[in-house]
Amino acid sequence: MTDKPFSRLFSPIKIGTMEMKNRIALAPMDTDFVNRDGTVNERYHDYIEARAKGGAGLLILEVTSIDGQYPYVPHTVGMWDDSQIAPMRRLTDAIHAHGSRLIPQIAHPGPESVCFLNKVQPVGPSPAMCFTYKTTCRELSVEEIAHIVEQFGDAARRARESGCDGIELHSAHCYMLLGSFISSLRNKRSDAYGGSIESRLRIHLEVLRSIQARAGRDFPIVMRLSGDELTPGGRDIEETKYIAPMLVEAGVHAFHISSGTFPQMSWRILPPHGTPMGLNVPYAAAVKQVVNVPVFTVGRITDPRLAESILERHQADVIVLGRALLADPEWPNKAARGHLEDITPCIGCGLGCIHGRESHPMTCLMNPSVGREKEMGAGLAPAARPKKVMVIGGGPGGLHAAMVAAQRGHQVTLCEKRDRVGGQLNLAVIPPGKQELTKATQFLARQVEKAGVKVQLNKEVTVNTVEQEKPDVAIVATGGEALILKIPGIKERHVVTAHDVLSGKVRRPYGDVLIIGGGMVGLETAEFLAHPGFNPIVGRTSVTVIEMMGNVGADMVPEGRTLLMERLHQAQVRIMTNRKVREVLQDGVVVVDTIIETRPDRTVVCKEGYNEEAIRGMKTIVLARGARSVDPLSAELKTRVPEVYVIGDAKKPRKALEAIAEAAEVARKI
Repeated sequence: MTDKPFSRLFSPIKIGTMEMKNRIALAPMDTDFVNRDGTVNERYHDYIEARAKGGAGLLILEVTSIDGQYPYVPHTVGMWDDSQIAPMRRLTDAIHAHGSRLIPQIAHPGPESVCFLNKVQPVGPSPAMCFTYKTTCRELSVEEIAHIVEQFGDAARRARESGCDGIELHSAHCYMLLGSFISSLRNKRSDAYGGSIESRLRIHLEVLRSIQARAGRDFPIVMRLSGDELTPGGRDIEETKYIAPMLVEAGVHAFHISSGTFPQMSWRILPPHGTPMGLNVPYAAAVKQVVNVPVFTVGRITDPRLAESILERHQADVIVLGRALLADPEWPNKAARGHLEDITPCIGCGLGCIHGRESHPMTCLMNPSVGREKEMGAGLAPAARPKKVMVIGGGPGGLHAAMVAAQRGHQVTLCEKRDRVGGQLNLAVIPPGKQELTKATQFLARQVEKAGVKVQLNKEVTVNTVEQEKPDVAIVATGGEALILKIPGIKERHVVTAHDVLSGKVRRPYGDVLIIGGGMVGLETAEFLAHPGFNPIVGRTSVTVIEMMGNVGADMVPEGRTLLMERLHQAQVRIMTNRKVREVLQDGVVVVDTIIETRPDRTVVCKEGYNEEAIRGMKTIVLARGARSVDPLSAELKTRVPEVYVIGDAKKPRKALEAIAEAAEVARKI
């Protein structure tokens, strides 16, 4: 390792009049953390400052709305009123104290705003269906466009008065207002703002002039663009290369290049695991060929070595990190020191940052302190009294609990009944495209070792084992096991579980296979069995999936589900929804149709119908209907150990997100 690793990544660069200390930028990711009036609060302040303290050269704030009537998320950062200047000034002062720079991504959400909160209709260049909330936007008049142009200028002026170092204009993915104007997918106008690319670009040029008039010509402007919309009828990379020099001439100081459209190609915007690393780099490199200003690239860049390589090949000038800086705010500092194995990895799961955001604030599976930086992320407080801690189970929850407890100074022993740690993650990595999840187990195992945890493999814990160890604290993380349905025929020899299939416990099924359960586990097991690389020599495996709800993959991140469904279609996997298995036969199942009802309290009820049919010709039946908790110890241990905690699936079957979150809570309070 050289004395100064990643010399290009940590070299300064100028964006107009703004100088960044390195080439690392935080991507604009909506958090829903700020106050309802658009002002920055302590929670958001701490979240952003943690990334500056961690060494990022530039912090690009999430979508910052220019009109309070049209927020992007319910709690959106705002630049529509002068009252928002002072709170933003406190944030910029804090960021500057760490030597970093800050720019808000100012935007009018247009068609995809949550303006229904204010009981107004969304707006756009032309009437079109708004994909997120299934409403129709109305066409803006020329007079309204002129007003919005002024709003952009006023927002930029407020940004400058707040101490911001510049702004970013969001004109990508065809869903924000500027992005929808520039794309012929949504712009169907026949006046001066539609038709040719020059006309569709008109509002951008007017916005740039408005910003320059109100915030100054020297105020740096970055523009986010889709290099290629990758959607039939959309803008391609050649058209982007044509307009980029025009935008530079009009005052753009840098480009932030991504790709795709929303929602047709949303996986390009939020790429899940299994998608290519640095997937937008070719488009950034193409734009860089035609402009003389810096070009940012973003998307699945999680390793400093990849980032340095992109800069070495002159494919981009700035590396934008999104979820990588959620997983580890200290990514830049650790990279600068060459401590790569200590960087908490982003595994691309999307479970905390994308999926389920309607029910929980943004978080991260690998870093539960996201949004709770003051409470959890400012360093681990040493234990007031070191204790003897026994962690039972080496899955992700158990590993995280052991790591944090040991880092706080406790004497920790972790017992795992199998020959390796990782728990359910060891099965999750088996289906195609899931191997990236191994980074989670590898990282946690390394940190557990470095923290001094005593790890005992092939060690099944009993109550007697615990009594012999005499711990002060027992953390039960024994996980879960496959749920077995209580229906006739379920114990037949040709019935196996998805866990058995993925673990290799049973011989790989071939011939016609039927999977009961269309959640993530069922669908991924279907792909595993139908994948041509896994088919046995004796013949192709034909797979049918039965799901009692109306949709499959409801527990998946939408972008990952979209790609998986495409692959299942290509593999000719048959999917049958609204059917419940009533009985297992020697060569198939008996199913009954189901009726799905949503109650006023939004709970979903599945009722059996009257239509029954037999599905035959199946050689193997695979159960993938979820899991049940395995906790044979905690009840008895509560009378023998001073402190007993149950976490993860042992407490209630869920995902690794909840297991690690509970582990973090418990390990911090013992």
